[in-house]
Amino acid sequence: MADYYGALGVSKNATADEIKKAYRQLVRKHHPDIDKSAGADKKFKEVQSAYDILSDPQKRQTYDQFGSAAFENGGGSPNSGGGGNPFTGGGFGGFGNSGFQYSYSNTGGSAGGVDPFDILEQFFGGGGSPFGRSGGRARTPTYQIQITFDEAVHGVEKDVSLDGKSRKVKIPAGVDDGTRIKFDDFSLLVSVSPSQIFQRDGQDLILEREIPFTLASLGGTIKVPTIDGDVELRIQPGTQPETVVRLRERGVKSARGNHRGDQYVKFKVKVPVKLSSKAKKLLEDLQSEM
Repeated sequence: MADYYGALGVSKNATADEIKKAYRQLVRKHHPDIDKSAGADKKFKEVQSAYDILSDPQKRQTYDQFGSAAFENGGGSPNSGGGGNPFTGGGFGGFGNSGFQYSYSNTGGSAGGVDPFDILEQFFGGGGSPFGRSGGRARTPTYQIQITFDEAVHGVEKDVSLDGKSRKVKIPAGVDDGTRIKFDDFSLLVSVSPSQIFQRDGQDLILEREIPFTLASLGGTIKVPTIDGDVELRIQPGTQPETVVRLRERGVKSARGNHRGDQYVKFKVKVPVKLSSKAKKLLEDLQSEM
């Protein structure tokens, strides 16, 4: 019987985010276009199969109760009539020999199988500066491209050279690290350099901002960075450490539509290490007053 938790290297109590993170790391590592070692293809399929089950709450519950036998040998879950093998049907990722198809699910499933990365709309163009090709066993060649965090959240056009041919490719705003973009005759595997300022969680951004003890106590305003520039943020009097403020629709735009995530600002209150005699006396007076 297959051990889906073991395949992803997570515990049975792993959260959905931990499962997704482990999956993305492993699928990039063992992707057939990248990992040419013996057994890589088998490992890749094991990881995909495990994620297909564990990323779906209902399938995960069934697996926890009945084990992998509920999904093997063409069987779906005990309550479903469909097959459970994500590798059957028209080729890798279920795309078949027809033209480009779009499939996406927040839980990692797809209409014809489980693709290792989020698949975006097709973008046509020509152009290119060189980046590494990792193709070989895929139905179409796959290339890797490195872009910056700013290019990922705002979108960018790149001039690239593919097999000696100049192409211009459009990378839409909102792509994330590990995104795969499929064109007519090739695919792009996008690698995004991390931001020095923001942490990204899907379309949401998280920013930690240190504020002085006096500002946290008395309140005031500060400027905080967003991907669209600085904005003024009001600090409420009595703001506590680890307080989080939400900036609605200041996050990353979805690559699939007009929806936009939020930005969260988490406050770190800085307590002075050294105090002047006057400052110490004022704090002692404040302590007595409180």
